[in-house]
Amino acid sequence: MEEFWNDAYENARIYKDKTKKYHDQMILKREFMPGQQVLLFNSRLRLFPGKLKSRWSGPFVITKVSPFGSVELRNNDGSLFQVNGQRLKHYFGEIHKKVETMYLQDSN
Repeated sequence: MEEFWNDAYENARIYKDKTKKYHDQMILKREFMPGQQVLLFNSRLRLFPGKLKSRWSGPFVITKVSPFGSVELRNNDGSLFQVNGQRLKHYFGEIHKKVETMYLQDSN
């Protein structure tokens, strides 16, 4: 019976190691620099979320980056606050697509 327990324990350890390795490969390393614009993930949007409401707010400007993942952001009104860097993603600005309008005429 003890042999089965040892085999099960070893198999569970191997499975956990493989899943951890896969998970660590999927993590994206993001590097932020002061002056960049970022979006902040709002994880507390649970009360009345709405289906199509975005959970990302911003853009905010980075003022300081600490070596252990903490990032200091500046709001539009100039106030500063700190957040975890894992809650941020890069903001690339508004994308304006050129829309061309074509009118069709009736050929009677």
